[in-house]
Amino acid sequence: MTATATRERSPLLRRDFALVWTAGLVSDTGDWLLMIALPLFALSATGSALGASTVFLVELVPMLLVGSFLGVLVDRWDHRRTIIIVALLQGLLLLPLLAASADRMGIVYAVAAVEAVLGAIINPARQAMIPQLVGADQLARGNALIAVSDSLARLIGSPLGGLSFALWGLPGVVIADAASYLITAGLVLFVRAQRRKADAARAADGEPATVAERRILHEWVEGLALIARSATLRTLAGIAALAGVAQGLFLVLFLVYVTQNLGAGDTGAGIIRGVQAIGGVLGGLVTGALARRLAPRWMIGVGYLVFGTLSLVTWNLAPFTTALWVYAGLFIAMGIPGVTTATGEITLVQTTVPARALGRVIAAVTTLDGAAQAVGLLIGGLLADSGDIVPVLDVQASLYLLCGLIGVVALRDRRGLAGSGVAAERTRLT
Repeated sequence: MTATATRERSPLLRRDFALVWTAGLVSDTGDWLLMIALPLFALSATGSALGASTVFLVELVPMLLVGSFLGVLVDRWDHRRTIIIVALLQGLLLLPLLAASADRMGIVYAVAAVEAVLGAIINPARQAMIPQLVGADQLARGNALIAVSDSLARLIGSPLGGLSFALWGLPGVVIADAASYLITAGLVLFVRAQRRKADAARAADGEPATVAERRILHEWVEGLALIARSATLRTLAGIAALAGVAQGLFLVLFLVYVTQNLGAGDTGAGIIRGVQAIGGVLGGLVTGALARRLAPRWMIGVGYLVFGTLSLVTWNLAPFTTALWVYAGLFIAMGIPGVTTATGEITLVQTTVPARALGRVIAAVTTLDGAAQAVGLLIGGLLADSGDIVPVLDVQASLYLLCGLIGVVALRDRRGLAGSGVAAERTRLT
């Protein structure tokens, strides 16, 4: 087989990547089962929408408080071992939900918070592990395939979560989700240890053999300093903040738009939101092909410009048609650039950040995005009853367009970051 043919092989043909990809699909599908069932259980147990919204709140707050600190642990620990142990803990710590009831809602909220914290460990660990499993020329394609896995999990897990809860109640969902974590740990167990690659990365960083004595707080600050020093990472952080506010606005105002402007009701809202996962699957496949031709900068910039344009069309289409199938088609279409931007962002982070700091940088950017979403949720909640929400949604779409412009203009081709530039950053980190 020629070198060119080897480079063209799908990352899924690499044994270890395929195991991690499958493990992520199983784990994320189980997550969606629980994400659908827990709010439904809280709603039925408390008889109040507040009970359901509290589930989302207790999942968000712990991640915002400790998410970026957890990235330090990801960098300290072996990624493969971390995924295995955390997956087993996730499955074990779900079991108290078997005792949950209307007068024991504290169990539901406590488990939701703990699972969110564990998820804030396992997700950066998986993202930081991908560069060890695929070659540099396959990194963007590998990230695109991870996005396909995420969308497939949502597409499968969302309806299964509602169906499982209706048939077997919360205990049935808990058992199924716990089993998914057990399978996840088993699959990753068969991944070959990446110790030599990790050791090589640490040697390239100039890191001493023993770092256990370094304080977590110092390493956390160190990661933030790396973001502050890198123009690329600062730009990505700014884009994450703007996109997070836009997403928060969307989560609140989308439901108002569908129910009031389209008159589609809750069922219509569920259908439109659900089909976006179809676009996510298609987007992963399209992005895998685009990754061979487009640099991450263009994937981010053009992706956000297309996403923002489709959003503007969607929010201003109601005077012309309220046909549900039209909006379902638009949301499928939006799933494609949505995956392209996410793939470009994580690929740029993975190729910019020194290997030993990757977990904390990913966690910091993820936490920033979550905090920005919380701001958007708050603003959206305040403006939802203000009358015509279309102008607010136009601002939301414009934030995505701004992200695209920033991506195209500010994320210039910094080849030095892949070579001497990264070496300089690594020197500062030691």
